[in-house]
Amino acid sequence: MLKHRLKLAASAMVIAAAAFGATAPAHAQSEDGKYKIYLSLSYSGNAWQSEAANIVKALAATAPYKDSVELIEVISGTDPQAQISAYESMIEDGADGIVSFPISSSALNRTIRRGCDEGVLFFMYDATVTESCAYNVSYLSSGFGENSAQALVNELGGKGKIFLSRGVPGNSVDQRHTDGAMHIFNQYPGIEVVAEYYSYWDDRTTQQETAKALAAHPDVDGIWAQAGEYGAIQALMDAGDRLVPMTGENSAGFRLALADPAMQEKGLRGVSAGSPPAQSGYAFKLMMEILTGKRELEPMNIEYPLPWVPAADVKVCEGDSYENGCNVFPKDRVPSSFVSEVLNPELLPEVNVESALNGTPVEGATIQPLPEDVPEAANLPGINCDDCEAPATLYELTKVEATVQP
Repeated sequence: MLKHRLKLAASAMVIAAAAFGATAPAHAQSEDGKYKIYLSLSYSGNAWQSEAANIVKALAATAPYKDSVELIEVISGTDPQAQISAYESMIEDGADGIVSFPISSSALNRTIRRGCDEGVLFFMYDATVTESCAYNVSYLSSGFGENSAQALVNELGGKGKIFLSRGVPGNSVDQRHTDGAMHIFNQYPGIEVVAEYYSYWDDRTTQQETAKALAAHPDVDGIWAQAGEYGAIQALMDAGDRLVPMTGENSAGFRLALADPAMQEKGLRGVSAGSPPAQSGYAFKLMMEILTGKRELEPMNIEYPLPWVPAADVKVCEGDSYENGCNVFPKDRVPSSFVSEVLNPELLPEVNVESALNGTPVEGATIQPLPEDVPEAANLPGINCDDCEAPATLYELTKVEATVQP
């Protein structure tokens, strides 16, 4: 039976639309023969969010999807109620699926449940929800917080004053990262957190907030940062000629700086890890494989692997894709804020750097099937499940060993 479809309320912030398609449908398509898919962003405005959205747009414009699915992007902002209202409009408009970066792990649950009951597929990427009918595609359970914190502790020899540069208040991604990091830092009495601030995963905001922290603590020894980490480097450079050990995510500026001998001489050491925007494309492709009858997906919480690129492993790309082990584009090819982990040769071979920058499909590309195996994520109470128990290995280190004992 075709879904009842209403015109989307004019107040919804519809930003863009594109067409894409699939074959052998197992899910009812709309009367015009297209699947109606919404790309729902809450927080936006930084490179990470733009790239994540662009990858979905590029995939949506790639054969064979480009002919049989309508893609509509909606940006609702950081107020949970605004995203709830957006979801409600999408459900009323007859959405077949909603692929979304949710602003809250719990506030959206009631509306998501109503949508599920009406046959809407929900796929969350990076950030998660605890409503059990929604799929979560996230690297949160792969341990960015604890692994990056231990890497920083190792660099500092187990003691020193540090800053915590966090993400968006109340978001499940930020909370899981910080919980994991503090699990490590609290084991080391010599580690002192002298400043903690929200940088909204944005370079400019991180630079501003780090500068404020430096004014009060110019003798900082290290910085634990989430996305926006290149802004922390800029703040340090503005304050003088001294850099400190840092952990950060995947910006091209940070990754290139880690491998720059001049930056290393000033004191920069660390590792590039963190959140891959490629999660959005993975979520979108999984959703489409379900809608088109190509996959039955049992796990609801799906783990994306944690990137881990120490300075010695940085390799600059020569072309438009990740080939021959390269993992960052040169500074004359992408801005410093470009999030390097937006491409994944195994999961998203259809897209390239232009797809991430502009949302454009690769000429002649076709959608490739995903690997059959889909790794299940661990339970994260209050983040991807309710009434569940976390595994005993929740904060187990997977990428780095402690070289300094607590």
